[in-house]
Amino acid sequence: APVDPYAGLFFTRLRNRAKWVFVFLAITFTASFVLFGVGTGFGGLQDILLQNSGVAGGPSESDARERIAANPSDAQAYRDLATALQNQQKSEESIVPLAKYVELEPSDIDAQRELAALYLQQADQYRTQAQLAQLALQTDVPGAVFQPSSESKIGNALSGDPISDALSGRHNEALNAAFTKMTDALSNAVAAYKVVAAAQPNDSAIQFELAQTAETANDLPTAIAAYKRFLKLAPEDQSAPAVEERIAQLEGRVAPTPEG
Repeated sequence: APVDPYAGLFFTRLRNRAKWVFVFLAITFTASFVLFGVGTGFGGLQDILLQNSGVAGGPSESDARERIAANPSDAQAYRDLATALQNQQKSEESIVPLAKYVELEPSDIDAQRELAALYLQQADQYRTQAQLAQLALQTDVPGAVFQPSSESKIGNALSGDPISDALSGRHNEALNAAFTKMTDALSNAVAAYKVVAAAQPNDSAIQFELAQTAETANDLPTAIAAYKRFLKLAPEDQSAPAVEERIAQLEGRVAPTPEG
């Protein structure tokens, strides 16, 4: 799938502008993120990694919670609780017990990888919430997304409708909150993948997953390093030419601007 080589620049060029501008463009980028046919948004990675995590007739949620209450250091109880919640389609709730489990059992790399996938899934949910808030803003206050910030002199001069201002404020608050949660979840996913990659440094697939996740989180140095490691481990992979091109694009973004 084609990749927009300039999409990531939204993150670095707009941080000092009004918050609504930054969030709008950032959401547009993450929603359209497609690389090497993995998928749109953050889909693909977490779906692949989580598709077999649930097991019908698995652990009991109530039993796991009772065991945790009796012994807060029971690692397997946290593992069972996370599995039980996933079996009930409560993936987001399963993050906390699974994170506790990998804290108690750091050698379980499969669980750490599963945790990374859950963070990606969580980020995708928050992305959807942000998009819905953005849509509500455009519907209730037409043109608001493209108006100057109300905190600026121009925006303050153009404002004056208390109802529109209230709706705009409410939707922008929801949008910014969802975007903040999305970026936090992506950062958590990157951190989890770093642990997996450190434990299995010769697994090219993990390096690719780390690179993809880091790029989505706008952690370009980590993405570049992981892509390079992927090429070193799998130089004959059919994705290699596209990865090489992507590395060049990302290095161009992080390179210092020549003084002139």
